[in-house]
Amino acid sequence: MGVEEHKKYSGDVGVVRCAILVISDTKTFDTDTSGKLAQEVLEKDGNEVKLRSIIRNDVEVVRKEISVLLSENIDLIVTIGGTGISKKDLSIEAVREFLDKELDGFGELFRSMSVKEIGTAAIMSRALLGTSNGKVILCIPGSTAAVRLATTAPSARPGWHRGHQGVCHPR
Repeated sequence: MGVEEHKKYSGDVGVVRCAILVISDTKTFDTDTSGKLAQEVLEKDGNEVKLRSIIRNDVEVVRKEISVLLSENIDLIVTIGGTGISKKDLSIEAVREFLDKELDGFGELFRSMSVKEIGTAAIMSRALLGTSNGKVILCIPGSTAAVRLATTAPSARPGWHRGHQGVCHPR
């Protein structure tokens, strides 16, 4: 499908059912500003956030939660956090094994835009966008600035539509 076809199908998609997983060993629901911001942006756009939870930064916990969500009535899974370079930050590795398609350009674009805000430290920013079983999965860093960039910057913000056979396609 070419760019023009994607644009044609990317009009009003109706309500996108979303799940937000904040991956952190330190955040609580009260201190989670990043997950709250993601929820506010998604709901402002008319989407339905069916779940927002905080889970441990543990690769097995992340895998289990993603596996469960892939069997749920969810269109978009957003993971926030666990994308750094420490030994424990394995969100992207945990999610990647579920993907049917990975859209490498999202991570590249995210880092390119991050350079304008944080300079060359952006090289340590890891972000991922892909599809799995007809669902879109987005993994972004845990800072509020990263969430704001990924969810509100027009050129970084992924859009979704239901394409052929119910599969979600980023636009």
